Amino acid sequence: MARNVLADTGTLTGRSLTHILRSPDTIITTAVTPIALMLLFVYVLGGAIHTGSTGSYIDYMLPGILLITIASGIAYTSYRLFLDLQGGIFERFQSMPIARSSVLWAHVLTSVVANVVSVAIVIGVSLLMGFRTGASVGAWLAVAGILILFTLSLTWLAVIAGLSAKTVDGASAFSYPLIFLPFISSAFVPTSSMPGPVAWFAENQPVTSIVNTIRALFDGTSVGSSIWIALAWMVGILLVAYAVAVAIYKRKLS
Repeated sequence: MARNVLADTGTLTGRSLTHILRSPDTIITTAVTPIALMLLFVYVLGGAIHTGSTGSYIDYMLPGILLITIASGIAYTSYRLFLDLQGGIFERFQSMPIARSSVLWAHVLTSVVANVVSVAIVIGVSLLMGFRTGASVGAWLAVAGILILFTLSLTWLAVIAGLSAKTVDGASAFSYPLIFLPFISSAFVPTSSMPGPVAWFAENQPVTSIVNTIRALFDGTSVGSSIWIALAWMVGILLVAYAVAVAIYKRKLS
């Protein structure tokens, strides 16, 4: 049974990836917004922002930009899932001898692959803009793991939106608050520079702990307790979103 699930998931993931390869503008569009934000903040606003860090501003802001890249990319997962649902493809798959769960996992794994490519593009541009890090191979692997876990968490939220939306616009619009969330965190300025209530929210929302962890890994400093807080947030969101998405999916096909 497990072998069949893996085989079916692999086949359907290949189908989804083929669609992306035929339309690479999806990945390009996902990378454009964070790259534009990097250009704006580094070359226009960066000189007026004081972070208390001795490094360049792009070193400080890149972790937040990477999260924005992923938040932008998952909108396409919701969009593609909605189109499949409305086009009757799910019903067609249901009549075939394939594992039901493989349909959702194919979209999720496609999201991970597409977002990894987008993140790699953004990191490449950041290096051209002056980003530098002395992070070890282990630290880079830890950053990669965190970003993939973050992608999985948000993608399952995207699955919920794609299954629940009534319109195409509604399927992708859910990602806008997620894209905005890094701006009310430590991604671009220290939370200590914010007004009291805003600072409290920024310090206690998930993006701040994730950004602080990635920044510490890039800087080669201690991650402290932020990594455990970040992991707790991401794993918690992943488990809840997965359970809700599967329940909605079963109800849709029952």
